[in-house]
Amino acid sequence: MNSRRLYFLMCGIAGLALLAWGLLIPAHLRAVDEMTLQMAGRGTSTLLSEGDLLASERKLGAAWVLARAAATEKIPGSAGLTAMVTGLARQHPDAYFWGDDSHAKSVFAGHFDASEKNLSLSDFIIRGENRAAALADLQKSSVAAVQELLRSRSLQHTVLLPASGSASGQVYDGAVCICGLLLDENRLTGNFSAELLGCAQQANAGRGSEPLERALMDFLSLGQRFNWDQLAAFTAEVPDMETLDRLAEAARADKAGLPELFAAVQLSGDPANVTAYAAKFSETGLSDLGQSLRDGAGGTGELAKSGKRLYHSKFERATVFGPAGAIFRSGARLAVQGASLAMGVKWLLYMVAGFLLALGLHFAVPAVEQPLQVRGFHLAREFLFSAGFLLVVLLLSEPFLAQESQRGNHFSLRLLPTSGTVAAEIAGIKQTVMNPTILITLLVFFVLQALLYISCLVKLAEIRRQNVPPRMKLKLLENEDHLFDAGLYLGFVGTIVSLIMASLGLVKFSLMAAYSSTSFGIIFVVIFKIFHLRPLRRRLLMEAEMQGMSEPPRPAAAPPAPTPALP
Repeated sequence: MNSRRLYFLMCGIAGLALLAWGLLIPAHLRAVDEMTLQMAGRGTSTLLSEGDLLASERKLGAAWVLARAAATEKIPGSAGLTAMVTGLARQHPDAYFWGDDSHAKSVFAGHFDASEKNLSLSDFIIRGENRAAALADLQKSSVAAVQELLRSRSLQHTVLLPASGSASGQVYDGAVCICGLLLDENRLTGNFSAELLGCAQQANAGRGSEPLERALMDFLSLGQRFNWDQLAAFTAEVPDMETLDRLAEAARADKAGLPELFAAVQLSGDPANVTAYAAKFSETGLSDLGQSLRDGAGGTGELAKSGKRLYHSKFERATVFGPAGAIFRSGARLAVQGASLAMGVKWLLYMVAGFLLALGLHFAVPAVEQPLQVRGFHLAREFLFSAGFLLVVLLLSEPFLAQESQRGNHFSLRLLPTSGTVAAEIAGIKQTVMNPTILITLLVFFVLQALLYISCLVKLAEIRRQNVPPRMKLKLLENEDHLFDAGLYLGFVGTIVSLIMASLGLVKFSLMAAYSSTSFGIIFVVIFKIFHLRPLRRRLLMEAEMQGMSEPPRPAAAPPAPTPALP
C-alpha cells in the first residue's frame, strides 16, 4: 500500500510539472505570442534605425512616416527621430516631397513650390502643367511598359476611369503619369513591371482594360495619401497587382492606421504578407502590426507571415526570471524556428501529463478487482484519458480559439449597366453558415463521444479476455450497462448545456451545434451496442449453454434415513 501511495505522488507531481511546462511554451493554434516576436526580432533592424537610415539618405518623406508610427506606438527614442526629421525637412523642403530623386524633381522644375511640401502626389500631378511636364518626359522613355501606358491614353471605352480623351480625362492621365514615372525610374519590382506591361498590351489590343484601370486607380488612390518619396518607398517591394490592390484597400479602410501600415511594409520588406494579414484581421490587424513594430523587422515579418493574432501571454510577467523564465524563452525560440514543432512539443507534454495523472489515479484506487484485471488494459484507459485531457486543456488555454473571422468584404468601384446585374451580384454572395464557434462545438462533442466509444471498446475487450466462465462475463457486461449508455447521457448533458448557454447569451445560438451532442451520442451508442456488444453477448450465451450441456449430470442426493418413531 505504501508503494502505491509513493507511485501516486510521483506520477501526480510529474504530471503537474509537465502540464506547467506545456503551458509555458508560447505556441498557439490561432495566436502568436509577443515573446515569440521579440525572439524573432533580435538582431534585426529596428523602426528607429530604419528611420535614421532613410533620413541619412535624404528620404525625408518616408522617414517622417516612420517617425509618426514610432510616436503612435510610443517606442522609446521616437521623439529624437521626429525632431531630427523635422529639422532636416526645414532645411531641405524639396527632400521631404521628392526624397533623393533628382530626376523626378528636375521633371517638374519650376512647378514645385516648397511651401506646398505637404501636398499629396495626386493633387500635385493632376494640375495641367504638371501632367504636361510628366507626359513630355515619359514620351522620351525607352521602357516598353511606359510606352504601352502612353498608348492606352487613346482608349475610347473604359470601365473604371473616364477615358483620357473625355472631359474628365485628367484623372486617367494623372494615374498614367504616376505609374509611368515609377516604371521609368525602375522603382517597381521586375515581376510587377512585367504584369503592368501585359495588362497595358491587353488593353491596347482591345481585350479589356479593367485590370490596367484597376492598377492605375490604386496608384492614384495611394498618391492621394502620399508624396512622391513616400509612394516610391511604399510600392518598392510590391510583387504584383493583387498586392497593390490590397495595399490601396487597406489604406482606404483605415486612414488613422496608415503610418503603421507603411512602417510594417517598409520594415518587414514583405508587403504581400502584411496586406494579407491586414485583410484577414480587418478589426485588429493594423493594431497588431503596429505593436509588432516594437520588435523590429524580424518581429513584424514573423507576425505577418504567421497569419495569426497577436497575444500577450498571461505568464510573461511571472516568468521574467528563474527556471520558468528560461522555459518560456526557450519555448519562444523554438516557436521562431518552427511553429509546428513547438506546437507538437507542447501537445506531447500535455498528453504525457494527462497519462501520468491518470496513472497516479490508478495507483490511488485500491485494487479490489485484482483477480479480474487483465495485464496492460489500464494503460489503454490512461491513454484515452490523456487524449481527453489534451482536448480540455486546449479548450481552456488556447486564445482566440472560438473567435469568428474578421475578414471584411472587399468592395471595388464598378459600373453596372442594369439593376438586374446588381441583383445577380447580390444573389451570388455566399453566406457563411459554419462559424468557428459552431465548428469547434461540433468537434468537441464528436471527439468526446469518440473517446467514450473507444473506452467502451477497451472495456469490452478487457472483459472478453478475463479468465472467468462465460456466465460471469455476462454478469460483468450487465454490470457495465451504465458505462455503455454513457454516450447518451453525455449527449443529453451537452445539448442542455448548449441551450442554457445560448439562452443566457454567452454564445451565439445554433440548433445544429446544440443537438449535435445528442446526435453523436445516439450514433456512437447504437454502433457500439449493435456491432460490438450484441455479438459478444450472443457468443457468451452460446458458450454458457454449451458449457452447461457438456458438464456431467450430478448424482441425485440419497434420501434421508427415516427417523425411528418413539414408543
